[in-house]
Amino acid sequence: MSYESAVASMFALGHELAHTPANKFDLAHMRVLLAAMNHPERTFPSVRIAVTTGKGSTAATLASILYASGLKTALYTSPHLMRINERIRINGQAIADDEFAGLHAQVDDLAERLVAHTDLPGHPSFFEMMTAIAFSYFAREEVDIAVLEVGMGGRLDATNVVEPLVCVITDISLDHQKFLGNTVAEIAREKVGIIRSGSVVVTLPQQPAANDVIGNTILDLDAVGVSAVPYVPPVSPASPESRVPSREQTQAPRYRYPLQVMDKQILVESPLVGRHQLRNVALAIAAAEQLSNKGLVGITPQSIERGIRDTYWPGRFQVLPRNPERPEIVLDVAHNPAGAWALRSALSERYGDRPLIFVFGAMRDKAISEMTEILFPLAEQVIATTPANPRAASPEEIRQAASRTGTAVETVAEVRAALERACAAAGPDGVMVVTGSIYLVGEAMQLLGLHA
Repeated sequence: MSYESAVASMFALGHELAHTPANKFDLAHMRVLLAAMNHPERTFPSVRIAVTTGKGSTAATLASILYASGLKTALYTSPHLMRINERIRINGQAIADDEFAGLHAQVDDLAERLVAHTDLPGHPSFFEMMTAIAFSYFAREEVDIAVLEVGMGGRLDATNVVEPLVCVITDISLDHQKFLGNTVAEIAREKVGIIRSGSVVVTLPQQPAANDVIGNTILDLDAVGVSAVPYVPPVSPASPESRVPSREQTQAPRYRYPLQVMDKQILVESPLVGRHQLRNVALAIAAAEQLSNKGLVGITPQSIERGIRDTYWPGRFQVLPRNPERPEIVLDVAHNPAGAWALRSALSERYGDRPLIFVFGAMRDKAISEMTEILFPLAEQVIATTPANPRAASPEEIRQAASRTGTAVETVAEVRAALERACAAAGPDGVMVVTGSIYLVGEAMQLLGLHA
């Protein structure tokens, strides 16, 4: 099977949650598949990172730290920006096309046999297949550690078949309510399903409802709770002692601050922009320290400092400087209200009164009204568009959802045309902000000639 055929076969299963039936959220099916594969998930230690906002940034930062520590580090994330291979990485490099195609053929053939013999009630879902391929690849490559980002929820997520050395819970907020619940407490109960008896749980202070669920679960399972301590910037974050420009000048200014780590002082300097990233960096540092306590060798204050500095996680407040052909552009995958608040804060901090032209697209199952109420008041103009995904809301649906914002919304169906319209509207002094969905940002990156 060719790479193109393998990818087409994967998407035919129903991309992400678009056509995932409720009965696919069953770990028993995943365990049957992995048992037939001789349990690749048992051949490497792992860290699992769950929750609504910041898990990707936390996972990328932690993986960078572990790689900088000399460990062969796997990273499994979702969704992808541009190519499906991005989800499965070792030492920062995505799985090659031929390797993905070969492993897909093996897992798919095995799954068909299990269905034929009634060991499985139906073919594994998109995410189950991706997870099985990732585990098989990590096992074959004999990685030292795997950083696994939970796809959705936690309790019934396909990655919840591993026994992690450390569990990390980032900020909990409302997202995927159709599958996880309508309150923060209900969603938190799904997320804490990653916690194991006696395990180490790294988390942060959160909303009271989430704190209660996390704290009680840690007590009930006799786990060890570790609270990460994020850096609190001074009142004037633009002061030279706390902010420095990016080395490449393609990112907004970032925070730089001294921190005591493993009894030594380091200089924390992350390329990930925004105050919310201070919490994600704190989680990654605390998780690295706990992994060192668990016996993972090579993690030092110096490797933590270097790993944070070298973190690469595109599409998260990624700033493209102005050139003769286009204005300054911000790419950010704010796909839920919590992400929208983080983006709003970062935009206000960096750009002040500069005119912002938004290109906005979102999935139909997201909290579009809440996101538009948070973001659109910042905009001088909003252009609603539709990324190439069956779950995407139409521009007219976005305009209707944004009716309470009072912001005029222009509708442009195709992403390319929407970007061209925004470029013209921004002019030399404005800033084009592309946001609302990871699929929109990924499509825009392709059109702009960028790489993930």
